[in-house]
Amino acid sequence: MSDFEIRPATADDLRAIVDLLADDPLGARRESPGDLAPYRAAYERVAADPQQHLVVAVRGGRVVGTLQLTVVPGLSRRGASRSLIEAVRVHSDERGGGLGTLLVEWAVEESRRLGCALVQLTSDATRTDAHRFYERLGFTASHVGFKRAL
Repeated sequence: MSDFEIRPATADDLRAIVDLLADDPLGARRESPGDLAPYRAAYERVAADPQQHLVVAVRGGRVVGTLQLTVVPGLSRRGASRSLIEAVRVHSDERGGGLGTLLVEWAVEESRRLGCALVQLTSDATRTDAHRFYERLGFTASHVGFKRAL
């Protein structure tokens, strides 16, 4: 896995990131890769926020994975910060090769480095393979998540 570089995403990576987000059954329904304007605006907000860590995994000059790590300060757990892993994606021709593990392990170590006491994530209820993947990495399905579209 040493041939992958994980680095902060740049605006030049936006097309590749959006393509990764759209490249699965759920993403295909909710993403619009033909119109990058809303993604550019969102990228600017993310890039301006020091609590947001949008990264890409690159191999051979090509973006092949991404995730977003958010640090959330809080009062619970004696004022502990926690991190939230979102939008973990690996290019379809790189899946099964360990890159997802590398990305999530990077996020856990970065969370530790940033002083977080807990790292958490959510996964769509239909992504049973992803659930097994996260459990293999030491995550437990300890809570039930709720969402409300606005």
